[in-house]
Formats: sequence, C-alpha cells, structure tokens
Amino acid sequence: MIGLIQRVTEARVEAGDATVAEIGIGLLVMVAIERGDTEVQAERLLERLLGYRVFPDVEGKMNRNLTDIGGGLLLVPQFTLAADTRKGMRPSLTPAADPSAGERLFAYLGERARARHPIVALGRFGARMQVRLTNDGPVTFWLRAGPRGAPAGP
Repeated sequence: MIGLIQRVTEARVEAGDATVAEIGIGLLVMVAIERGDTEVQAERLLERLLGYRVFPDVEGKMNRNLTDIGGGLLLVPQFTLAADTRKGMRPSLTPAADPSAGERLFAYLGERARARHPIVALGRFGARMQVRLTNDGPVTFWLRAGPRGAPAGP
C-alpha cells in the first residue's frame, strides 16, 4: 500500500459539481492499494500517517505529527501510484489491486482512520475527481507499507 503524503494548509476533493471532502491544515494522502495488500498493510500505513513527523515545532524543525497538531487527514484513492513505470512509454497498472479489493481496503483504511483520528475525510473510490490543495512547504513524501518481502520504497 502506497501513501503519497502532502502537508497542506487546505485541500478538497470535488466530483462532478460537488465537494465530496475537504480539510484545513493537515495531510492530503493519495492512496494506492497494491496486489497482495491486506488489512495489515492498511494498519501499518495508517500508523505511519498519524505518526509521521512532518509538521514544524516551535524551532521550525519537522518534529510534530498529525495527531500532535490536531490536523485533518484527507485520503484519496489513486490506483495510478501503483503503476510500473520502469520501461516503455505507457505505465503498466498491473501492480494495482483489482477494483473490488482496492475499494474494500480503501474503505477499511477510512474506517480505521476515523476510529483513531477526529478529522478524516475521504475521496470517492472509482470517481473522476479534481483535487485542489495548497501544499505547505512544499512537503511531500512517498510512504509504502508493502506486502511481506516487498521492497520498502524508492
């Protein structure tokens, strides 16, 4: 499971003419579910999202996490993050989980996030969305909670 996290001052997701999710200060996370992912990877990714220290302390160092600042967590499904781009001129999306597994695990991640954090918003799985954000910093990190035996990241 991959999470592309962006520290934001605000972010929102629109589908059609409607805003389906929005937060103020916090983390916007594009989430990709990969083949072989289970609830174990969802739990590990969530643990990292809530505890990853990307917010400044009083000295300006990134020593505070989302829980510390009471910020919002906006999760947006984005299967294209799982693409294999190593060769050719067209990404292969075969590393991504099939849609039913992806939808189930994204819903699980959202439920678990809401159980552990007070401000959680979710993009709409399978929808064509427009994501608007103000990246603060800019600060962006790629996190991976992969299946057992998978590499930890780039």
